[in-house]
Amino acid sequence: MKTRFLFLMLFIASYCFSQSVNDYKAVIIPVKYDFLKTENQYRLQTLTKFNLEKAGFTAFYSNESIPKELSDRCNMLYVDVQKENAFLITKLFITLKDCYGTIVFQSGFGKSREKDFQVSYIEALNEAFQSVYALNYKYSGKTSTDIKSVPVLQSITVAAVPSVTTKKEVSESKISENKSDDLLYAQPTAYGYQLIDSEPKVVMKVYKTSNPASFMATKGSVQGVLVAKDNQWFFEYYQNDQLISEKVEVKF
Repeated sequence: MKTRFLFLMLFIASYCFSQSVNDYKAVIIPVKYDFLKTENQYRLQTLTKFNLEKAGFTAFYSNESIPKELSDRCNMLYVDVQKENAFLITKLFITLKDCYGTIVFQSGFGKSREKDFQVSYIEALNEAFQSVYALNYKYSGKTSTDIKSVPVLQSITVAAVPSVTTKKEVSESKISENKSDDLLYAQPTAYGYQLIDSEPKVVMKVYKTSNPASFMATKGSVQGVLVAKDNQWFFEYYQNDQLISEKVEVKF
């Protein structure tokens, strides 16, 4: 059983392929980062836009009107700035994700030992952006239909197993596709995400792994993995020595 599970994890890793920031037309900036208390606190959103545009990107705030030619959200990247806990030092890093939540780029740490938050955050963010400048961004002209994105997620705990309507044999494994129209919403957690339904009720919990396209997952008492295939998510696990694959609809 353990051998089968390890084989499954190696199989999943093969679905991950790299993407380039040059494949995206613009970047969307949130109005507030999670480690801050208010919108644009310390003017970090303003500073983010300034640095992105200086690096060659077209950038918009998430509450800003977007031009019609950029109406396809998968033609854009989504920037986030995160804070690493550290003693007597401010450490920030930048991520650029695609429309599925896949990390396309992650910067190095920007650091500051200044005691004043205003000064330390600005200093650390500017240093983190040095990694972004090093990308030498230039839009390649590709569209979302040209980009084979791998969605990102992490392990799960589910309250109810989705209904299965179709089954077929593939390489001595059973693959069942969940045809339910129920959509789950991903909420970030310290360990990854929790997936909730419209009630809202936690249906799954997902946990980060070293592979952004696969996550250790639990669904009720069932343990498995959440894996991205062909721009879709599947919860996979073994049942009676057979591999079961259930499609999961998730919105990030």
